[in-house]
Amino acid sequence: MTLKMHVPLFPLPKVVLLPGQVLPLYVFEPRYRELLARVQASGEPFGIVRIVQSREASPLPFHERVARVGTLAHLLRAEWHEDGTSSILVTGGERFRVQAFDLTHAYLSAEVAPWPLEPDPLGPPAEEACARRLLSDLLRLRPDDADAIREAAPENPLLLASFAAALLPLSAEQREEVLTAPTLLGRLETLLGFMPGEARELN
Repeated sequence: MTLKMHVPLFPLPKVVLLPGQVLPLYVFEPRYRELLARVQASGEPFGIVRIVQSREASPLPFHERVARVGTLAHLLRAEWHEDGTSSILVTGGERFRVQAFDLTHAYLSAEVAPWPLEPDPLGPPAEEACARRLLSDLLRLRPDDADAIREAAPENPLLLASFAAALLPLSAEQREEVLTAPTLLGRLETLLGFMPGEARELN
């Protein structure tokens, strides 16, 4: 049985949050100030989903222009400003699928179901080997930053995938493809497929 939860949503254009990534946000719209107040009072996470189509590009209602997959965002820090706006820092948690939107608040919210990665038949050895190759390609791609990348790169393949996605020149659509890969090995292989040719040609 899949456990569902109700979360407020923070839709963003061209942003896909991956597990373990840290994202700074500037909160200025009244509806998202209300969302932030709810999150701070309850301690609950909120969902980051990508705006797929802008208002100018589509006449559809707002909730029909956002992705139906996203990532839970956990609040790390919030700084309130005198004008009522806030600067916040969040970290990505578990990914989810939207089951149904809730339009009863000023901000969008939804009933969501956690979407854990499926186990891969090849298991951890294949994931670790793929993660090592991904890191190696990153070092080839950015030789001037090699020392900093080695120092900052997580050992955990899941977190390394998110780390690599932040460094690669990916479109929002490509980042969403990374997020929606069914397995961790699939996520790592998707990132390898997006590696620019100058890094892959050296393999």
